[in-house]
Amino acid sequence: MEVGEKVYWVGILDFPERDFHNFTTHRGLTYNSYLIVDEHVTLIDGVKHKFVRDQIRKIKKYVDPKKIEYVVVNHIEPDHSSGLPDLAKIANPTFVCTKKAKEGLEKYYDADWNFKVVRSGEELSIGKNTLRFLETPMLHWPDSMMTYMVEQRILFSMDAFGQHIASEERFDEDLGIENAIYWAKVYYANIIAPYANIVMRVPKLFEKFDIKPKIIAPSHGVIWKNPERIMDAYMKWAKFEAEKKAVVIYDTMWHSTEKIAFAIADGIASTGVKTLVFNIRKDAWADIVTEILDAKAVCIGAPTMHNHVFPPMAGFLTYIKGLRFKNKIGMAFCSYGWGSGAYEEISEVMEEMGWEVVEGLQVQFRPTEEELKKAYDLGVSVGKRVLEVV
Repeated sequence: MEVGEKVYWVGILDFPERDFHNFTTHRGLTYNSYLIVDEHVTLIDGVKHKFVRDQIRKIKKYVDPKKIEYVVVNHIEPDHSSGLPDLAKIANPTFVCTKKAKEGLEKYYDADWNFKVVRSGEELSIGKNTLRFLETPMLHWPDSMMTYMVEQRILFSMDAFGQHIASEERFDEDLGIENAIYWAKVYYANIIAPYANIVMRVPKLFEKFDIKPKIIAPSHGVIWKNPERIMDAYMKWAKFEAEKKAVVIYDTMWHSTEKIAFAIADGIASTGVKTLVFNIRKDAWADIVTEILDAKAVCIGAPTMHNHVFPPMAGFLTYIKGLRFKNKIGMAFCSYGWGSGAYEEISEVMEEMGWEVVEGLQVQFRPTEEELKKAYDLGVSVGKRVLEVV
């Protein structure tokens, strides 16, 4: 559990948790917290309130918790901060954070604590080690910052570069680097994707404030001993670099829309483009958007109900609209009974996201063989378009 010299992981593995505000977490959650035993004992980030006793037990292995002088709060979301009031009672530390974080902690917890507000580039000596702070607002909350341990070149990166996975392995090499990258991709697609423009500025911020991490220790998941791998992946995802891949996403009432979805997918696959098919009520949304992230084409279909898109699909469209995926070819398809509506609403969302929207298909009642052939041909045209631009 040693991250660096006298730097210890004192976090929590939440194996059974399967939901993080509608983000399905198949492998649970990790709340990472790091203890630095120096002249001034420092804790980096907290844990959920219900796990505080477990965290204190871990801290006691290294130091009396009452000796904690500083608690660095990189991010105030309750999965990291709801245990802080208990720490305030035990140790009465100084809480080091951004101005926005101080405001948020005071509002969340009526916190009458000792605060030290820091800005980018400011440093705090804790003995042999120095902490340098970097504000990263909207990556992914306004309060967010990262903390760099100068002498040991450890970057405590907050939620950035994290993964939602509860694993006994603490480092990328132990989990398997490609496996770690995959879980980081799932996290990025569902949490960080809307802030791609901010992600793109991170390398320049690192250069400006002389941050050269040998280790990146995020607030969730495993710790990166190979920081260049995850930083390269973040740059790729932030640019929405696409693969020769298409995703067909659908919901269905009486299998009409499903038949269309399968025909479109067959058409795309016939061109050699990798093709994945998802049903939004049977597949986790977190998994679907992970594949959207680096897909070039996204085909979305649903029935029409009461002149609008089928309600489950309306929720999914709201979800992806918030994630603001870019650089996509989009195609809508639908089935309807007495009146249309789904096709228009799906197409409108794609247009709002700035996608290249191509001709899709609407079918009344059950699709005929001719209509399924048309769906197949539309799939072929989408596949060819992907091959042209990727």
